[in-house]
Amino acid sequence: MLDALQKELENRELEIKKELELLFKANMKITDWDVPEVDDEKAALKIVEFLSQKLDEIKSDIKSGKYKNY
Repeated sequence: MLDALQKELENRELEIKKELELLFKANMKITDWDVPEVDDEKAALKIVEFLSQKLDEIKSDIKSGKYKNY
């Protein structure tokens, strides 16, 4: 039997992933507008790098207890 947290997060998993993809795509569009001759693959990899860095920071914050009583 699934606990309440697991059920809640499973219900929102697709929404969370979709929002992350929308953030990525929005930044790709902005980059294309600002730099029309941009190498889209390089831009995509850099944007993913930024997202990954932030996720790593959030993971570190979680480990340090920042979200224990959020």
